[in-house]
Amino acid sequence: MNKSRALEIASSPEMVNVTFNEIPIYIQTVDEKNETAMVYTLDQPELEQEVPLINLIEH
Repeated sequence: MNKSRALEIASSPEMVNVTFNEIPIYIQTVDEKNETAMVYTLDQPELEQEVPLINLIEH
């Protein structure tokens, strides 16, 4: 996923279908400098992780 689209999704009030390793996730924040995002899975919001934007897929 490109950086600008990740930023759009993170700031959007609507839920967008995004996956990381085929698992649905929610993008919390985007680190533009490192091109990573803080995400969590929809079923475990307490488990945040930082992942490369390139590994995020919008469906």
